[in-house]
Amino acid sequence: MGTQHSFGWTPTTAYAVNTWISVGSAIVAFSLGPIIDRLGRRQGMMLTVGGTAIVSGLTALIPTGLALISASLIVVVRSFGGLGFSEQAVNATYINEVYQVTEDERKRRRPGYYYAWIQGGWPLGFMLASALSLALLNTIGWRGLYLIATLPAVLLVWLIFRHLKETPQFRLHQRLSQLERSGRNTEAHALAASYNVEHSTVAPFKRIWEPHLRGNTIAFSIAWIFNFFGIMSFSILGSSVLKNAKGVELSEAFWMLIIINLIAYFGYVFHGWLGDKIGRKKTIIIGWIISSLFFALMLSPFITDPTAIIATYAGGLFFLVGPYAAIQYFMAECYPVSCRATGVTFIGATSQPGIIIGGALFTLVAGSFGTQAAALWVGAAGIFVSGLAMIFTKRPHEVDLEEAHV
Repeated sequence: MGTQHSFGWTPTTAYAVNTWISVGSAIVAFSLGPIIDRLGRRQGMMLTVGGTAIVSGLTALIPTGLALISASLIVVVRSFGGLGFSEQAVNATYINEVYQVTEDERKRRRPGYYYAWIQGGWPLGFMLASALSLALLNTIGWRGLYLIATLPAVLLVWLIFRHLKETPQFRLHQRLSQLERSGRNTEAHALAASYNVEHSTVAPFKRIWEPHLRGNTIAFSIAWIFNFFGIMSFSILGSSVLKNAKGVELSEAFWMLIIINLIAYFGYVFHGWLGDKIGRKKTIIIGWIISSLFFALMLSPFITDPTAIIATYAGGLFFLVGPYAAIQYFMAECYPVSCRATGVTFIGATSQPGIIIGGALFTLVAGSFGTQAAALWVGAAGIFVSGLAMIFTKRPHEVDLEEAHV
């Protein structure tokens, strides 16, 4: 809201700018996976985190009052915020490979549970950032907030540089690629055979569309697009849904959402633990289908009491966001090392088309039939479809071979 007022945009212009930023972010995120599969996991994390810091700093320097030029600069600079979306994918890829070779027996047996605590830092960070924005916006302005946002990222890049090592799986892949490039093909194939892994020189982006991986790429992408219909409806537009669909005042909705999100945080830990017990794929499918039913119940005319609204909304969000602790890790298990970052990053980037398409559908349905109908038929139904789409994902055999010989 601060940037909209500062740049003198109308609500329509602000919406258009945000839409183009989402498009640009998706393009950046889509293109980043192959780069990370070339650079490595460690350098990929430094690139995504450091790039996000640079984007925040540059945003604070964009001048106002230049009409189309200012808007264009905002779109271009903020589009590189797609680096931030990709950071989660790189993080999941790195953790997946590190946990395969860790000497800590607990992490080898329960990788999903331990990864869930890491993944759970995302919503806590989002809530902390929102609280700081609320407390400091009137004091230091939106430019000051963007400058402050660079500091944690710079610190994190330094910590990665000093303390994180590249994964052994990628080091092996890198060695095989070096042998291939130097013409030592026989030596490369012998080394790959000694580890019983498949080494491919095919471009990572092309690999994720090969016949045995194509199904995963399509199914995961559909699942993410439709699931972000729900994220957009019940997370991004949560206060609007509570106000317009259930008659909750905005001041009450704000506090309700704090309670709901705190409860939802434990969904990450629960689904990480459950994924280790019954399998990550089953956990995601069950979680998202239950989430859609909770939201449908919350939107029904039978739920009118504030306590019941909080309980059903919290239940929906618990089973909506919690499976992301399982799906981030599961996606990394569904692609071989040579294209793992590309596959996971590509799928994560489909969240942006999900937000754009879901937002347009939500607006269209809400304008014709009301917010309650939009939340039900776009948000809840989208979550249900995403759960069904996950049925068609599977872990390829070559990943099992890689993990058996690391």
